[in-house]
Parts: sequence; structure tokens; C-alpha cells
Amino acid sequence: MTPDDLVLTPRGVRFAGRAFPCSIGKGGLSNAKREGDGATPTGVHQIVGMLYRPDRIAAPAPWAIPIGPRDLWADDIRDGQYNHLVSAPYAFSYEVLRRADPLYDLVLLTDWNWPNAVPGRGSAIFIHQWRRPGYPTEGCIALRREHLHWIAQRISLGTRVIIPRV
Repeated sequence: MTPDDLVLTPRGVRFAGRAFPCSIGKGGLSNAKREGDGATPTGVHQIVGMLYRPDRIAAPAPWAIPIGPRDLWADDIRDGQYNHLVSAPYAFSYEVLRRADPLYDLVLLTDWNWPNAVPGRGSAIFIHQWRRPGYPTEGCIALRREHLHWIAQRISLGTRVIIPRV
């Protein structure tokens, strides 16, 4: 591990010599992540993208991609685009990326089950803003808004996300 890694610890996420409180999935940590289990998958992942709401915030990094009004994330295990960015209208089940609340104003994409997604192994494992301290996610890692933005300005594509096995 290096200071450039995002490391999940019992105290939160450690990055660049700092510790940030966070929330994880309501299903806890899992060595065998499955779609809908609410768990945060363990292992060594990488940051593969960054999405942001251009109507709400400035691009936090030059490589960040704006979230458009039709952007969705496919989460239906029967879909050939499972665990990928897609656009509305869309025939399969999905998660809306341009939400009314601020949770997805800034999203760090991980390579969990991506790009060659295995149906049922889990989708949409992001790092995003939390609802409030301690409020669990559906499997993502969530941080306070200011902390997420601070991290986003300092990470790069390929930054490792280390979630220790349980």
C-alpha cells in the first residue's frame, strides 16, 4: 500500500496521509459480492472514471465526464450492457445517474465487475457522497461532500481502492 491508494480501514478511508469517515454497504463487506446483497466488495479495485453534475459543480479533474440528463447505469443481470453506462430511454432495469438529491453530483467509478461484467456479480460500485454520517449504501463507499471533492481533485485514473478481505 502507498499513500496514493484509497484504503478502507475501520476508521474510514485513508488517502494521502489523511483519514476520512465513510459509509459502506448495508450488507457489510463481502468476499463474494452478488447483485442486490447490499455489500461492499472486498479486494483491490481501481478508479476507472469520474462523473459529475455540470449544472451543480465544476469539473473536479480534467478527465471527469459530465453526467447528462439521459445517463443511466444498467443493473439488470439479463442485460448485455449490465454494469455499464447507458442512455435513456432504456428497456432494462437501471439506476438514474442524474438524481434529484446530491448523492451522485460527483461519482468515482470503480472497476468492480467492469468492463467484462459477470451477470449477478454486482453493479454500480461507486464512491459517492453520503446521505449522512453512518447511513449505509447499497454497496458503494460514501463520503462527506467536502472529503469526496478533496479526494477527487487528487486521484488519477488507476488509483487503487483497497478493501481488505473479511
